[in-house]
Amino acid sequence: MSVIIAGERSGVGKTTVTLTLLASLRRRDRSVQSFKVGPDYIDPMFHQHVTGLPCRNLDPVLTSEAYIQQCFARHSQLSEYALVEGVMGLFDGVSSLVISHLSFAKNKGQMTNDQRQITDFASTAHIARLLDLPVVLVIDCSRLSGSVAAIAHGYQSFDPRIKIAGVVLNRVGSDRHLSLLKDSLEPLQLPILGVLRRQDNITIPDRHLGLVPTAELPELNALIDRLADLGDSCFDWQHLLPLLKSKPLPHPPHLPHPPSSIRIAVARDRAFNFYYQDNLDLLQQLGAELVFWSPLEDAAIPKDIQGMYFGGGFPEVFAQQLAENTSVRDGVKTAILKGMPAIAECGGLMYLCEQIIDFEGKSWSMAGVLPTSAVMGGRLTLGYRRAVALQDNLLVKVGTTVYGHEFHRSHLTITPTQPLFATSRYDCDENMGCEGWGFPANVHASYVHLHWGESGEIPQQFLKECVKVAF
Repeated sequence: MSVIIAGERSGVGKTTVTLTLLASLRRRDRSVQSFKVGPDYIDPMFHQHVTGLPCRNLDPVLTSEAYIQQCFARHSQLSEYALVEGVMGLFDGVSSLVISHLSFAKNKGQMTNDQRQITDFASTAHIARLLDLPVVLVIDCSRLSGSVAAIAHGYQSFDPRIKIAGVVLNRVGSDRHLSLLKDSLEPLQLPILGVLRRQDNITIPDRHLGLVPTAELPELNALIDRLADLGDSCFDWQHLLPLLKSKPLPHPPHLPHPPSSIRIAVARDRAFNFYYQDNLDLLQQLGAELVFWSPLEDAAIPKDIQGMYFGGGFPEVFAQQLAENTSVRDGVKTAILKGMPAIAECGGLMYLCEQIIDFEGKSWSMAGVLPTSAVMGGRLTLGYRRAVALQDNLLVKVGTTVYGHEFHRSHLTITPTQPLFATSRYDCDENMGCEGWGFPANVHASYVHLHWGESGEIPQQFLKECVKVAF
């Protein structure tokens, strides 16, 4: 058993409620495994900071329904409690007209006989049905009172397959306000599992791609303590704890890592920190030793490595510091031009460019592997992508289709003459253009973030190329 924390829409406080629950559980010395619906990187960082365990993403577009069930079963059983944070509103999915986009529906396992039906594929409700978990619905009560019952009743009755275990009332004002909310909800016999008052001293700063990551928040521990204090008093723990309880295995299975013969340098610091934990686990399970390092702080690239992995992040925020670390920039360029395999996703791609031009128009020199520059702008590129490989490259063979996610506010001044992928929207044939650098041939640089959970051949192919390197 576990529960999913869902919102009636985006911005109602799902993350705050989730972190409050996690912080209070950890204060009680309870082990808790968290999960996040969707492709997000930043919310899982906050989960991990609180729980001490890597948060796992549950995303059927990037992986599959079967993978989600396996992932949840495997990791939830390793802790006493388990908790899933949803995405957007409860029923907000990719909203594909299945008949119009039949190939996507077949491939991703969601079918319907209704030509007009819009699916909620990849929504929080979809994950709740897949895992057979009850939902705790977070409602923003800051601008309503009696209408809360209509909202709760609508979500409770919209899909009979979804069990609403109760509601959490967020941003409640006065005692009178709370009394009006309770009176309105009473006829529904829907448990109120938590009440969070308006909090002026609990805010998580954000910027152009969402929340500011944990590594950049020196006051984060104090914030988590305030959330734990709040959680101790605002939840109905008598009803919540049994819902959160998982069924831990008496002897959790240990997956031994094969002897490490390949050392992969993984850039992980304030500038580069967007990684799916499952991707890192797969590399280790295939025999790689992960060497974490900082292009911001270190004086040189790690020694005795056979490959590099640059995840996404915010290199534009730290562009000056990255530019000033010339020894690392030169070391990265030299190693790659000598043939070292390198994966660079989004922020990593930007770092391999000649320059990053920030929001103020200032230019900062980067590694200079790719003959292009990354320019920050106001336009947000966001969404799932279906990407078909146009050539054999470091990770996949020509013609291979992969599903990924884009989320950035930069664009390149020069596009590759031989791009890696032809991309389209996840659910239709709308052309999103060609993108990705596979030149030099030992580089995979793309704006498209990939989750390898259903594509084990990707890390296998990467490590196969790394084995060939002798530095």
